[in-house]
Amino acid sequence: MPLSPNPYAALKEASRYVRLFRGKTFVVKVGGEVIAEPKIRKALCEQIALLWSFSIKVVVVHGGGAELDAVCEAMNIPVQKVAGRRVTSPEVLDAAKMVFAGQVHMDLLAELQAAGVPAVGLTGLDAGLLKATRRPPVPVVPDGATEPQLVDFGLVGDIDTVDPHVLSHLLEGGFVPVVAPLSGGEDGAIYNTNADTIAASLATALGAEKLFFLLSVPGLLKDVHKASSLVPHATLDELAAFEAKGVISGGMRPKVAAVKAALQGGVASAHLVSGVAPDALLAEIFTNEGSGTMVVASQPVTGGAK
Repeated sequence: MPLSPNPYAALKEASRYVRLFRGKTFVVKVGGEVIAEPKIRKALCEQIALLWSFSIKVVVVHGGGAELDAVCEAMNIPVQKVAGRRVTSPEVLDAAKMVFAGQVHMDLLAELQAAGVPAVGLTGLDAGLLKATRRPPVPVVPDGATEPQLVDFGLVGDIDTVDPHVLSHLLEGGFVPVVAPLSGGEDGAIYNTNADTIAASLATALGAEKLFFLLSVPGLLKDVHKASSLVPHATLDELAAFEAKGVISGGMRPKVAAVKAALQGGVASAHLVSGVAPDALLAEIFTNEGSGTMVVASQPVTGGAK
């Protein structure tokens, strides 16, 4: 491999970001479709290990929708989703407990440990991290429709409060918390809670510098069939315009809602990044060009660092 005119230029560029982000908190939400493949999961955990080695405080939140779908299918449990969000029956909740706090959780923890990361597994029920109440029936406009319909999402929890003390203690101790998407009610109920929503809530409560959503696509695309239509930078106003045009649909809808909540809650920036492209997370953090979509509240990005 031929050397560039200055083989240390990339290292110098990266070191600037290492100094900038040392001691800062990043929340990384990983979709189940990203971590289901062992090779991709290993590569992702190696990237997280590098962030941790640079003294960046990392909280990982994971989903597991594809695995939950597979378990439900194997158990003949109906799967229903509206606008990218799952309807959770009692049977689906039982399956979610098996998948989110079991299979997916353990595989991710094991891979992080293998990468040298002192990961600690949690759910929203641990130490009262996430308190929630059951979501009442809400009006939702399904993909492709123009009129809302009333949807009962079942045993889905809307987050009422976040108590981040257990995360803060773990982060200060040098650990990497890994949070599964289950929350608890004051009455002892257990709820399925959207992992994107959890990630945004935790990022806000921790005063995180950045919130990342790792996807099976390069980022926010104007045309979901064309990777070349990637939107590198966006503001909340621009996101609203994309929504009005129907650009945002399916599973991207809850992610964009979570991006909005996080930025409005004080998180400096949110990023939609590929979880499958080699080292895409590192490229988004440690290069000027980035690799995915960076979203900020209102100030346009004119070519500065991601």
